Amino acid sequence: MCHDWGVFGKISSPSLETETVHGGHPVDPVTGGIVPPIHTSTTYARDADYRLIGDYLYGRHGLPSYRPVEDLAARLDGGADALLFASGLAGFSAVVETVAPGGRIVAPRVMYYGAQQWLRRLDSLGRIDLTLFDQQMPHALEEAVTGRDTELVWIETPVNPTWDVIDIAGAARAAHGAGGRLAVDSTAAPLTTRPIDLGADLTFHSATKFYNGHSDVGGGIVIAANSDGQWEQILDVRKHQGGVMGAFEAWLLLRGMRTLYLRVDRASESAMTLARHFEDDPRVVAVLYPGLESHPGHHIARAQMTRGFGAMLSIRVAGGHDAARAVASSTEVFVPATSLGGVESLIEHRAAVEPPESVVPDDLLRLSIGIEPVDDLIADLEMALDAGRR
Repeated sequence: MCHDWGVFGKISSPSLETETVHGGHPVDPVTGGIVPPIHTSTTYARDADYRLIGDYLYGRHGLPSYRPVEDLAARLDGGADALLFASGLAGFSAVVETVAPGGRIVAPRVMYYGAQQWLRRLDSLGRIDLTLFDQQMPHALEEAVTGRDTELVWIETPVNPTWDVIDIAGAARAAHGAGGRLAVDSTAAPLTTRPIDLGADLTFHSATKFYNGHSDVGGGIVIAANSDGQWEQILDVRKHQGGVMGAFEAWLLLRGMRTLYLRVDRASESAMTLARHFEDDPRVVAVLYPGLESHPGHHIARAQMTRGFGAMLSIRVAGGHDAARAVASSTEVFVPATSLGGVESLIEHRAAVEPPESVVPDDLLRLSIGIEPVDDLIADLEMALDAGRR
């Protein structure tokens, strides 16, 4: 359960932006420090009656340094509680672990490949029954769950790396109608989308990405709409599997979150500018960005993305695989690297890192837009696209 840290007691309803800037917990009640301390202890003492002195028992059960991060994440997504994990996949795995043996999971055909590979593995072992739906086809999700009990529907929106948009409210109705729950990976749309407000049961973020924002901490956050029995199972999985983050990493993550609004707003604005600049460029087959009116999911994006359209886009390069690789190898401001959501802009030829079963086009370059001046990013990509045609 979220703690009341007594923040801004004379202001009835400070904005989430203000709470985030202050880390959700601006003053240490013991020392008065405006930066929270790092609690590195992994075990906690008992009193003379052998009762725990505080709320903590052992590191795998959770650390004091987690609580400010978890409380702030829960408030940002409108949830009842949040749990911090050592990585995004650790959080994802904890959610999947709550599905009963042989239980059915429905997920998009295009999604973060690490998560899909794990689902495929569990399906091959008979641990789950996996169904993948085509996220580009209208009503594909509804058809995938019709007439069959489904324990978990897992979606991303926008979908990585094609940035298709899935209707969260519609997905929630489909999942609940099939007797299951909806979990939404909102890694690519922090602040811009609040899945719980649209009916999701769980929201997930790879905190490695935008939440941290500095490419120096790995982590995952799962947020629950309600602290119910499934939520207790997820907490139990974290406790027993040990997918917990270190105290210093949690402190770094909170520090990164304090600039989340500034970074996301700046990067989203630049992404829109880039998308519009290259939309009709003859060197580009397509610009995939939900903020463009030409995007097939734009009308859904406008309805559920309430603070810009995010900082992620992809371009499909004219000339195919070889031209795309040449562009990705020619940039000087964009760094050719995996991951996303940092202050520096990244470019990645996705076909080079996707698994063999991936359906991602081999001419696709994924762009994670950082906070550099957008004119520098445009000039860099212009230069690289010219190099790709040689």
